[in-house]
Amino acid sequence: MAMSTRKRCFTSSDSLFLGLDSSTQGLKATVVDAQANVRHTAALNYDRDLPQFGTSGGCIKGEGEEVGAPSVMFAAALDELLGRMKADNFPFQQVKAISGSGQQHGSVYWRMGASETLASLVPEKTLAEQLKESFTVDNGPIWMDSSTGAQCAALEVALGGAQAVADLTGSRAYERFTGNQIAKIASQQPEVYAATERISLVSSMMCSLLLGKYAGVDHSDGGGTNLLNLRTKEWSKAAVDATAPYLEEKLGVPVAPHAVLGTVSPYMTQRYGFDGSCVAIAWSGDNPNSVAGLGLKEGDIAVSMGTSDTLFGITSSPQPATEGHIFANPVDTYNSYMAMLCYKNGSLNRERIRDAICPSGSWEDFNAMLAKAPPGNGGCVGIYIAEPEITPPLPRGDLRFNADGSVVKSFEPEVEARAVLEGMALSMKLHSASIGIHSPSRIIATGGASANLAVLQVLSDVFGLDVFTADSTDSASLGAAIRAIQGWEIAQKGEFVPFQDVFAGKLTLSNQPKAEQQVYTDLLQKYAKAEALALSQNHK
Repeated sequence: MAMSTRKRCFTSSDSLFLGLDSSTQGLKATVVDAQANVRHTAALNYDRDLPQFGTSGGCIKGEGEEVGAPSVMFAAALDELLGRMKADNFPFQQVKAISGSGQQHGSVYWRMGASETLASLVPEKTLAEQLKESFTVDNGPIWMDSSTGAQCAALEVALGGAQAVADLTGSRAYERFTGNQIAKIASQQPEVYAATERISLVSSMMCSLLLGKYAGVDHSDGGGTNLLNLRTKEWSKAAVDATAPYLEEKLGVPVAPHAVLGTVSPYMTQRYGFDGSCVAIAWSGDNPNSVAGLGLKEGDIAVSMGTSDTLFGITSSPQPATEGHIFANPVDTYNSYMAMLCYKNGSLNRERIRDAICPSGSWEDFNAMLAKAPPGNGGCVGIYIAEPEITPPLPRGDLRFNADGSVVKSFEPEVEARAVLEGMALSMKLHSASIGIHSPSRIIATGGASANLAVLQVLSDVFGLDVFTADSTDSASLGAAIRAIQGWEIAQKGEFVPFQDVFAGKLTLSNQPKAEQQVYTDLLQKYAKAEALALSQNHK
């Protein structure tokens, strides 16, 4: 049983708050008390624990670039995880509020009449048994699906170009974004679209399972659809009309991230023992919930270094662009936003270079090699692309530039070690400024590579900022639990409660900058020229 527990002793006076994370590969739970201390955790993996759905990496690949996940699997996962917690004698009756995180851009298509099924669930049967016929699309498209290029192009034409789409919705048209996935289904399978009563994101679908009725899409996760007006937080009529007919009624009304959407259903109270007064707070996406789990405030940037790298931060002066994304701030009112950069290349790319220059394949040897090259790498710059990149859009291939800007075929191993790390950090610094993240005050590092202090030192030196690491590795489920506290307190007090009053983040200072900043001021200019050259060659 894939479960870990941090504190097994609960008193009857504990008020508990449950955060769930329905991610690409599994479902996690984090339970906190009213002081935001983690009291219990649990997790399951779709491939291992729900093998009947035949997923690999939590998904099913279809024709061409199509990638989806079984919608009913998410329902089965919720029962499985809550069932394990019940078997572990978890006190569900003490949970005051639940919120959650869903993998962004995944969509779920409810069949006509599904709302009636949701409203009449019986505790003697599982969710999957009762909902297996409730979806018009068995495997809803998820963020890995890149089969909607034609729909993206059509949206940008309809709305006046890529920048116009970004200005309206926070992002240019992206293949993985939900609106473009809907457009494809509506045009290629009109009978399926016509039979669809409601379209949910993974986040709002999971919340619907808790409520026994359809939950609205929250403003922050709605930013990942290319359909939500970034400023008004309502569905954009122009974007909706350009996507599919009768779409707005199928999407429902967007909701604030901290909104109380109702109490949990009789199914949840009778099957698991939740109290009837337990409320469900609007769910959001995984990246917005990570903002919450890390306790980000304006001036902070988070850098997640995993299979793919991500940078996100809070800004009150967003600059929508044809790269990166702007979403509503998931823990604040309307005066600030979440800005994000996504990279396809991350840890696997770093490991590729490590293995090429270190026969041992060890990070200790790589770090020793890295230390031989000075900060700034003597003016040498490298751009390393193992997978076609998003930020900026570059094809596979490595480019190396000497201090004089000339292209070379190879670097010395120690120069190569530093170049792969500095190149990514310089890219993040360059492109974060272009979407409105200016003069950050600190970095919060997460992901597997954040355990390597030598890697973090390069990040600290390039940005000239202190780097902190988070105590929790499950920032999305933790963020959901903290958002449950915030939503519950707002409902109790009848007024907005600032997130920092609920959770300030639990961080450890890891690295401080050691290099002269002028070194990286100069190197950033060289990197920008190298990237521009790479882009111009790509577009010839």
